[in-house]
Amino acid sequence: MGTFAVINPATGETISEYPEATAVEIEAALASAQDAYQNWARKTTVAERAALAKRAAELFDERKDELGAIINREMGKPLEQAVGEAEFSGAITAAFADNAEAWLADEELQVEDGLKTFFRFQGTGVILGIMPWNYPYYQVARFAVPNLILGNTIVLKHAAQCPESALALEQLFLDAGFPKGAYVNVFATHDQIADIIADDRVQGISLTGSERAGAIVAEQAGRELKKCVLELGGSDVFLVLDTDDLDHAVEHAVGGRMENTGQACNGSKRIVVMDKYFDEFTEKFKAAIAGQSYSAGDFGPMSSAAATKGLTAQVQGAIDQGAEVLVGDNTPEGNVYTPTVLTNITPAMDVYSQELFGPVAQLYRVSSDAEAIELANSSPYGLGSVIICDDLDRAEQVGNQLDVGMVFIGGAGLEGADVPFGGVKKSGYGRELGRVGMLEFANKKLFRFAAK
Repeated sequence: MGTFAVINPATGETISEYPEATAVEIEAALASAQDAYQNWARKTTVAERAALAKRAAELFDERKDELGAIINREMGKPLEQAVGEAEFSGAITAAFADNAEAWLADEELQVEDGLKTFFRFQGTGVILGIMPWNYPYYQVARFAVPNLILGNTIVLKHAAQCPESALALEQLFLDAGFPKGAYVNVFATHDQIADIIADDRVQGISLTGSERAGAIVAEQAGRELKKCVLELGGSDVFLVLDTDDLDHAVEHAVGGRMENTGQACNGSKRIVVMDKYFDEFTEKFKAAIAGQSYSAGDFGPMSSAAATKGLTAQVQGAIDQGAEVLVGDNTPEGNVYTPTVLTNITPAMDVYSQELFGPVAQLYRVSSDAEAIELANSSPYGLGSVIICDDLDRAEQVGNQLDVGMVFIGGAGLEGADVPFGGVKKSGYGRELGRVGMLEFANKKLFRFAAK
């Protein structure tokens, strides 16, 4: 890994560079986080820590324009979406703060002998977070905030292209009143990450990133007998089964594919349409995708030159193997990649089982629910899905047979500040957000009394 740097993907300009952490700085970060765990987290209440999170939520909103401008130049997110991400991060932070005492209340167990028995949920220590560039605030908020309230402390390694948002987050938590060491940013290298995972002070690891990165971190964590949560790639399906409102289906398919310039793990990447709607849907979808405007801010540049090169190569490979391009030309201008629709994709093509991380949709025709389910489950990934179907019972039955972690029925974008998020298969394991996410790194401590 090279120097952490802000390289504006819209212009290619290197705006700022930050040196990688030294061994001394890594040790200082771990020592500070461990001290904060011992002398702050273990000596404060959930309510006290939640109050600090509540202030952090306010700061996300107060600083949303500044925060939005940072990630607009770091990874190219359209400014309106960038500001919206800061706002959503504040909403997530507030949701955890508001619900923490209820979610972390003792859980009484009904046991055969009648003795008073309950779980108490407490922190376990220092947790390492390895976060991606595509949602620089949202990903951190949904990981760090519940752990801080629970009573863990955080060492955070952000993506190499997001140093300024990383520093802005560290300052935000300090300004909210969290003590030094509760949330520590480190510009760590891959080798240093391995050393951090092996350190006895670190009790868990959460990574959001690629399948390859997840496999490496899981192996390292496994050797050290440490829990990890992995949120990895996805190639989510968008199933159009039965609807009286095809325009609604098209609108949500476009939104699901184009959110964050198509650079979302749970973006709707494979659009699967029942035969009777396919021709009409295709014409409407093609027009809507072709109507996306870079100058109007509908989408931004790809996050980096490497991302642009990778996507272009994947699409060219699909074309070379016989896929048909309905919209787009696979000739980006700089890092501006024209939104694209591919069809006539077969299982023999590489792209059939790949994740396309950018504004490229795959369009499939099916003739039955069974065929749609088989196609959906053929992916090595299993993050989320969208089902458009007026018959909600049928939609639920289909969703029940999908090998995914999330099923959204009736529309894309049904995420919420307190709605759990996560997948199965090569999309990773564990959950974030909601009570279930808050408990991932909890010490579920059992209390049991001899007297009834």
